[in-house]
Amino acid sequence: MEIRQVRHFVVLAEELHFGRAAERLGMTQPPLSQSIQLLEAALGLKLFERTRRSVSLTPVAREWLPHARRVLEEATQLPETARRLSRGEVGTVRLAFVSFVSYSFLPALVRRFKERFPEVELTLSEATSDIQISEMADEALDAGIVIAPPGGSLPSSLDYLPIGREPLVVAVPEEWVISGKVKPTGGNLAFEALRELPVILFPRRGAPALHDLVTRFYAAHGAEPVRGQRAVQMQTIINLVSGGLGIAFVPATMRALARPGVAYFRLAGRQPEIEVGLAFREPGGSAALGHLVALAREMFVGR
Repeated sequence: MEIRQVRHFVVLAEELHFGRAAERLGMTQPPLSQSIQLLEAALGLKLFERTRRSVSLTPVAREWLPHARRVLEEATQLPETARRLSRGEVGTVRLAFVSFVSYSFLPALVRRFKERFPEVELTLSEATSDIQISEMADEALDAGIVIAPPGGSLPSSLDYLPIGREPLVVAVPEEWVISGKVKPTGGNLAFEALRELPVILFPRRGAPALHDLVTRFYAAHGAEPVRGQRAVQMQTIINLVSGGLGIAFVPATMRALARPGVAYFRLAGRQPEIEVGLAFREPGGSAALGHLVALAREMFVGR
């Protein structure tokens, strides 16, 4: 079945007269009749009842006519759709993100992108950095906001754009502050106030940069963290803190998650910081992905 045969069917269905239909199509009647016969053969259906005096649609042809019209309309739009895809005005970008950037970088980026490219579908999913990198390498994702991998270790098929840094703060069970188990000074916590407290850590595989940042912080003070529970999601870690299971080092924007029973404190002295960036597949033929990368660079780099 060819598009031209579908067009011949629609015009003949509207005219119900081979002569008038052929005239509209700029052809003679015999090629039109042959085209309809080939279409009927391809479909295995009879589309028209023909007599010497009239042409009428079969019941199945009447049902099929609206579908055929839609196919022709879409076929007419195909060239312009291809041009718009090449310009990145339509299409799909699959973007993942680590959970805590939903309180910082993500909302502004998504809002600005949708303002500039309203017809591009931006599909969002939450995932740890390791899963994002794996899915991008497998071409299941286009881009991801990740915690910077140690040493910039990314697959060669991926690029990386640093978009910001966040200091870590300490999430502490509020009851420990009330009871005096944790004693802040001027709203800050000195390392000695934390040394013996259990720490809820990310598994290193899920977030090696964050895990290593915490262990290096302890090593700089000649200590190792007292390992408590482990959890993958930031929200889960905060919930465990709320349950009195330990302290946690989290990006400062997590303070927006005002979980009852959790107090947040800055660390005294130099603040450990974590880098966040946009990892992405080489845009190649995806102009829409290129727009996202350019927008992230415009919004976050050098600000």
